[in-house]
Amino acid sequence: MQPQALPSNAGQVFDWAVLRRLLSYVRPYRRVFIGLIFLTVATAVLGTLRPFLIQRLVDVNIEQGDMRGLNAQFALLLVLLVAHAGVSYLQTYYGGWLGQYIVRDIRTDLYQHLLGLKLSFFDRTPIGVLVTRNISDVETLSDVFSEGLAAMAGDILQILFIMAFMFWIDWRLTLVSLSVIPPLLFSTYVFKEKVKKSFQDVRNAVAKLNSFVQEHLTGMNVVQIFNNEEREFRKFEKINQEHTQANIRSVLYYSIYFPVAEVLAAIGVGLLVWYAAQGQIEGSISKGALIAFIMYNALFFRPIRQIADRFNTLQLGLVSTERLLKLLDNKDLVATTGTYAPEQLQGEVEFKKVWFAYNEPEWVLRDISFHVRPGQTIAFVGATGAGKTSIINLLSRFYDIQQGSICVDGRDLREYDLSQLRRQIGVVLQDVFLFAGSIRDNITLGNHSISDERIWEAADLVGARRFMERLPGALDYPVMERGATLSVGQRQLISFVRAMVYQPRVIVLDEATSSVDSETEELIQEAIEKLMKGRTSLVIAHRLSTIQKADKIIVLDKGEIKEAGTHEELLQLEGGYYAQLYRMQYLVNEQ
Repeated sequence: MQPQALPSNAGQVFDWAVLRRLLSYVRPYRRVFIGLIFLTVATAVLGTLRPFLIQRLVDVNIEQGDMRGLNAQFALLLVLLVAHAGVSYLQTYYGGWLGQYIVRDIRTDLYQHLLGLKLSFFDRTPIGVLVTRNISDVETLSDVFSEGLAAMAGDILQILFIMAFMFWIDWRLTLVSLSVIPPLLFSTYVFKEKVKKSFQDVRNAVAKLNSFVQEHLTGMNVVQIFNNEEREFRKFEKINQEHTQANIRSVLYYSIYFPVAEVLAAIGVGLLVWYAAQGQIEGSISKGALIAFIMYNALFFRPIRQIADRFNTLQLGLVSTERLLKLLDNKDLVATTGTYAPEQLQGEVEFKKVWFAYNEPEWVLRDISFHVRPGQTIAFVGATGAGKTSIINLLSRFYDIQQGSICVDGRDLREYDLSQLRRQIGVVLQDVFLFAGSIRDNITLGNHSISDERIWEAADLVGARRFMERLPGALDYPVMERGATLSVGQRQLISFVRAMVYQPRVIVLDEATSSVDSETEELIQEAIEKLMKGRTSLVIAHRLSTIQKADKIIVLDKGEIKEAGTHEELLQLEGGYYAQLYRMQYLVNEQ
């Protein structure tokens, strides 16, 4: 479903534009929705008929001694009760059913939208906030349909039908019963506004709580390494206290409103009985009418009390909907308009006067130009922050450049079908991320077209087969979140296999051997030599021993190319950055 632009009046007390956007998700289930409307009307009618029939039973059948009519009225009441129970069941079930399917569709749209956003969006948005949007906020929407819209419509209809029957029976008793309505409506309005604000505070507190917990659980090793448990716990206590206080405020408003509503309802019943007793004495009000009005009073005040709660449920859902729509309307998407999708890349890569910044005008790359022919290996060297990793991110189109052009096989990168382009670029990063699941799942990432034979071929190629076969279950070995049960070297080898099963034409190694031991590094280096044959390779490495055979080495400093050449050529540059770095590493190794 294509989201429309959110109007400027979003976020008002009751935003009909947001509600219309939400109701657009009902379209695939419009038959169920229409049926739910009829069930709501039927529930309201059946729920208000009972006091009217009892009034007729008392005033007509009992007063006149009509036993046959009395039995018929009792039978009719039983049928009415069974019908009301059945219709109420269907209304509750299909209201919940509709809410859950709409929640499913919105969550699907939202997650699909998140998959298409640029990495820059995730760089500036806390993951905990996105988790709250995709889980808690979406779940709130189910109540809009099960406890909000349909239930509130039913309550309003029930009030209208009750008033109609009350005026039909006796207009004087009706006016007496309605005398407490103004203070009740005023207290309901105040309650609605106060609870709405507290609900918004609760949602904000939940987002902060999720963000804090997610971030600190992920970085728990840093917290413990620096003995920061006590300080982080105090921060958590503060956020948790804000969450608690927001909930307590909503509890306070409920605890004040419902007793006030009960008192007003009791006053209404008292006034009714006092006035009806006088009429009974004078003979102007029948016994059946008094009994019916007492029952109608109980039925009348219940939906009024509930409407405030329903309205706040609806508003809470609309607040969540507004946040979700803002996320769905975010246009920071990866451009996927390219259609060029060759079966196989040749592997030619060229950067032409490329300028790039994550946040303009803080340029990370400045006027970068280089050319890599198919099958060549080019290496990048430089201090942290020189722009090496940014070059790799741009080649995979994780980010788009501001100036210049990047070409693959002579075509601009933006002309390519993005999925086809990335499928032919194998990337192995320094910080390996493994998902909870099996070894097989982490290598194939759910691609069922990759057979076990191809996995083992790639594992043989990178020297990972030996350790993978030793794991209990081999490819079925359960990997914990982020690969916690595997060594750094093992995680790196798995990521290498993951890149190789797609048989890429371009290989990108972002310091792929910097975190492994010497033995594992030798295995990878041996595999790299085989893999680079016939493939274009872009290598980032701190260990210069791993890139000495590269066809070209580019030295970066503060986003600019300072030196370029082969290993031997760069060593001959007196006072050159590469020569100094090589001598420093050589001396360290000698020691």
